Order: sequence, then C-alpha cells, then structure tokens
Amino acid sequence: MPEFQSGFYTGSVMHHRLRPRQHRLRYSIFYMLLDLDEVDALANKLRLFSHNRFNLFSLHDRDHGEGAAQSPRDRIVRHLREAGIETDGPIRLLTMPRILGYAFNPLSIYFCHRSDDSLSAIFYEVNNTFGQRHNYLIPVPPGTQGAIRQESRKSFYVSPFMTTDMVYSFSIAPPGKDLSVSVIGRDDDGPLIIAKLTAVRQDLTDASLARAFIVYPLLTFKVIVGIYWEALLIWLKGIRLQSRPSPPDRPVTIGRGATPESSRRKSSAHDV
Repeated sequence: MPEFQSGFYTGSVMHHRLRPRQHRLRYSIFYMLLDLDEVDALANKLRLFSHNRFNLFSLHDRDHGEGAAQSPRDRIVRHLREAGIETDGPIRLLTMPRILGYAFNPLSIYFCHRSDDSLSAIFYEVNNTFGQRHNYLIPVPPGTQGAIRQESRKSFYVSPFMTTDMVYSFSIAPPGKDLSVSVIGRDDDGPLIIAKLTAVRQDLTDASLARAFIVYPLLTFKVIVGIYWEALLIWLKGIRLQSRPSPPDRPVTIGRGATPESSRRKSSAHDV
C-alpha cells in the first residue's frame, strides 16, 4: 500500500460547444489529488510543495470555500452534515495547485468517502472569472459501481455566453490508475456544451512536480489567459453575451444521481 493516498494526474481537457456555432478546444493539464488528512505531511516531505506558504507548488486554504483561512476538511464536513450525508471517511481534493503563488481553478472536485472508503458524495467547486464561487454537492448511493452519473440544475453564472437555465449531467470514473470527468450542459433544446477531463495517475514526488513545471510551464497562468482568449474567439463567431445574474443566495446546490431519462430534463435540485 502506498505511503500516501494523494497523487498526481496528467492528461488533457476538452471543451466542445455545439450551438449556435461550434467551438472546440483541447489542452494538456495536470491536477493534484490531495487527501485532506495528508496535506501537511506531504508539505513536510516534499521540497517543492507547501501548505499555505509560497513555493513552486502550494495549496492555500483561502483559494477554496468562502475564501477564508479555514480547514477545507471542516468546511466540506459541515456541508455534508447539513445535507445528511455520511462524513466519516477520507476527503480527497482534485485541483490545480498554486504555481509560483498563482492559481485559478475553473473546477475543483472533492471526493467524499464513507468509513469503508466507498464514495458517499462528490462536491464540485466552481469558480468564474468574476471572482465568484459556487458549489454543487451530489450524493452517491451505497453500492454504486462503475462510472458515477449525477446531475444538477445550473444555478451559477460561469460563461458569459451561456445562461443559467441549464442542467449539468456528470459522468465520473473516480481517481484510480486513471481518471475521467465528463460534464454535459443541457438546455431545453438538448446538449449545448461538453467538457471532458482524462488523466493518468503519476507518483507525487519532487521529481514529478519538477517535471510538471517543465512540461506544463506556468499552467495556472495559461488557464486564465486561455479562458479570455477562447472567449474572444467565441465572441468573434457571433455568439452573443448573456447578462450576468446575481450569484445564488446559498453557497451549495444539491443535485442527484442521474438516470438515462432524467439526464434529458431539468432536475429538481435545490439549494442549501
């Protein structure tokens, strides 16, 4: 058994907008999978990774949640308890770390486990480029096997070219040797956008971090620059901007496990 459950994933992200003009992009990326009970031990072991301190790579608590210097595990456990979801097992965060002090994560994912290490919920943390953040919490029924399928109504403005009148359908192969995360955004006319992350696990070592810095230089800076560049290309294709509504009153939207039929229509998700 490995010393740490935390890991390192390298792969690619694909986005494909289907209507009213097609727009597609793909880029290479890496993520860290951090067991929240191991973060400080990892920071003590690795020279290139720190917790709440500047380093080549670092995790800062205030980059997540409500932006305060609060324990990420305590925050997630609170939301799980409020939703009546078991909280006794590990919580593992899939995210891009800060690189040389900077990070922007369009999506971070918390894999929340029961005491037997089976998944009890997946917590999706979404950031937009307007400095806002929202969360989607979706339980995983006991005994779930294979790919996990979930859905939630969209309640948070992300792209200036899409409204919030949509439903997200998620399909996830949880982190193991491989990782796959697929998100389909649907409106009343069907699928509008597809996003997919595929990645392979690597050992989390100083050597792998140094290699990632060379192969993916200044990745987190490139992510935010790439978002603005792709927005310009979409605008030049004649896709009109959508007005930005106020953010949700509550920080978490609760979704549900999806069925083939329910994934085609809006879910009855609610806020907590």
